[in-house]
Amino acid sequence: MISRRKTRQVKVGNVLIGGDAPVAVQSMTSGYTHDIDGCVREINKLAAAGADIVRVAVPERKDTEALKEILKQVKVPVVADVHFHFQRAMEAIEAGVSKIRLNPGNINDRKQVEAVIDACKDRGIPIRVGVNEGSIVERKDKQRRLKELGAVFSNNRHGQMLAIMISKLEEYLDIFYERNFYDIVISAKSIDPLLVLDAYTEISRRFDHPLHLGVTHAGPKETGTIRSVVPLGTLLANGIGDTIRISYANDPVYEVQDGLELLYVLGLRTRKGAELIACPTCGRIQVDLFTLVQDVNRKLKERITLPIKVAVMGCVVNGPGECEGADVAIFAGDKRGIIYVQGQKVANVPEEKILDALLEQCALFQEKVMRGEARLGEKLVDILPPDPIGELGSGYAKIAAEKAHSAGQAVSLPLAP
Repeated sequence: MISRRKTRQVKVGNVLIGGDAPVAVQSMTSGYTHDIDGCVREINKLAAAGADIVRVAVPERKDTEALKEILKQVKVPVVADVHFHFQRAMEAIEAGVSKIRLNPGNINDRKQVEAVIDACKDRGIPIRVGVNEGSIVERKDKQRRLKELGAVFSNNRHGQMLAIMISKLEEYLDIFYERNFYDIVISAKSIDPLLVLDAYTEISRRFDHPLHLGVTHAGPKETGTIRSVVPLGTLLANGIGDTIRISYANDPVYEVQDGLELLYVLGLRTRKGAELIACPTCGRIQVDLFTLVQDVNRKLKERITLPIKVAVMGCVVNGPGECEGADVAIFAGDKRGIIYVQGQKVANVPEEKILDALLEQCALFQEKVMRGEARLGEKLVDILPPDPIGELGSGYAKIAAEKAHSAGQAVSLPLAP
């Protein structure tokens, strides 16, 4: 179990962030907020994918005017993203959003910032304060403080940027503390994954507010996955982070799916739906494993709601060992597949029937679990590798015979049972 850093807890609508609450997954709509129907569709789509919280941009008054109607049609907490106009924050608060994303560095009038803080305090609405690399601006009257912090971080590869981030954050938080406001979430994003690691690690040592993890401008999903998962996974594995957003220049549904999977594999969230594992394939496979895995994955999402572990393996060499721990498993060869349920062989089917047979066994096992007749992750017997010469048509005995033949020895093959 990962030992998580203890933080204050804030409430975003019906979602708790920080404290002992599960790490929350966020995403952001990509369309215009003033397009009410489109915005509602996107929020509901993200919620259906598993998003706990969804953020929307409100750069114009017509966006905040749309919020009241939008909020009536969605069930997840909505965060209003405010950058330059404090009035947009006031309008979003009045509309009933669950959280404000505020960038005090872009709102120069302190009285305006204080007005937003007071309004959020009156309504119990938390505020995320971001010292993201792309939005912090150095101020002349803070040069001495920056130099002091720069000396502290002089041995760090990102010393100057960390100095600016910490200085800005202290400056921002002082305003909130003076207003006796502590329902704060902190973010310190960057395009550089290594800076993200350093920034959140340092901030976690200095402040007890919950942290919103993310990498900005992560790029397309093809490269953004690695750019995001490396720093976020490292931080989470070290107990740092209370809510996450993986950012892609792509359909934000992928952000939610990958964010959840990251939490699942770290044991920070209880998996919903089946977990599919599959071998990476090699020259030993004798079925169309690529197509099979994709078909199985799609069908499992449609039919399975419990976190059943399903293994799809393409051969009998590593298959049995790699299926250990799976609730339902199949390994294939010579255009056939053998299906096991918690270690017990239940079916031997030709390739064209593998998909339907596997899904049938998954559904039957799910029903047994729901009736209390089976438990997830309980192995009944060890999976023993079959003798493929009889069941699948090629395997250990055949390999041995070929070796003996190459050596010039006379060998008789066992008869298939």
